[in-house]
Amino acid sequence: MDDGLGRAFAEALGRKDVTRLKALLHPDVNFKAMTPGRFWEADSSDEVVDEVLLGAWFERSDEIVEVVSIETDDLSTAERVGYRFRVANLTGRFLVEQQAYLEPRDGRIGWLRIMCAGFRPEPVRS
Repeated sequence: MDDGLGRAFAEALGRKDVTRLKALLHPDVNFKAMTPGRFWEADSSDEVVDEVLLGAWFERSDEIVEVVSIETDDLSTAERVGYRFRVANLTGRFLVEQQAYLEPRDGRIGWLRIMCAGFRPEPVRS
C-alpha cells in the first residue's frame, strides 16, 4: 500500500490544491462522507473535489490558514489519516478536524470515507 496517499491528500486539501487532489483520487473513486448536517456520496474525482471538498465543505471564502496536524496509520488494507485545519472566513476563525479512511486503486485513492467534525469555533487564546 502507498502509505503516503493519506498525508498527500491532507496536505493537498490544506492548500486547496484542485490539481493535486484530482491527481490523488482515482477517476472512479468510491466516496462517502458525513458532516454534522449531511451525508455525502460521489463516484468521480471531479465530483468529490469540485462539488464536495472545494464546492461545499471549503468554499472560496474559507481560507485554510494553517494545517495544524496530520496523523496517519495503516489499518490492514486501508490507511487512516486524521487532520486538523485552522480556517478563517467572514464569520470568524474555526478549527476543522476530519478523519479519513482510504484504500488505494491503481496507485491513487480508490475508496474514501471521511467523517468531519464541522467548523468548530477556535478557542480564544489568553
